[in-house]
Amino acid sequence: MAMRSDPLSPEQRSWTMSRVRSADTRPELAVRRVVHALGYRYRLHDRKLPGRPDLVFRARHKVIFVHGCFWHAHQCRAGSKKPKANAEYWRAKLGRNRARDKRVLRELCLEGWSALVVWECELRDRLALESKLTSFLGARADATARAV
Repeated sequence: MAMRSDPLSPEQRSWTMSRVRSADTRPELAVRRVVHALGYRYRLHDRKLPGRPDLVFRARHKVIFVHGCFWHAHQCRAGSKKPKANAEYWRAKLGRNRARDKRVLRELCLEGWSALVVWECELRDRLALESKLTSFLGARADATARAV
């Protein structure tokens, strides 16, 4: 099977890839809206923590990462797609991403933090996402105060 060459020039590909964001992505913003609507408050991208988690709940000692299925090689349909052009580069790149994710989660655990990974594909089912988030984060402070 013949490999298709990249239809973009190296300069065009470089410009396109430079537009890929690492923070404030659409999936991350969607999770932030859901978490906020559920009544939780958080900080963003704490540089002092391993991996700069997307959402940080200091008082709870919990963090949330929002991972894109492709970029973190999730086992879903979107994450299993592998580029055909420059396949060896992408195999190594996605492997490094997964290894870094494992290392960061281990470091956070050793520092006493609980971490949750929300995958981009999980955003399709809002009720399941809300359930996952509230299960991980526990009761809100204002909810427990009202119950007393």
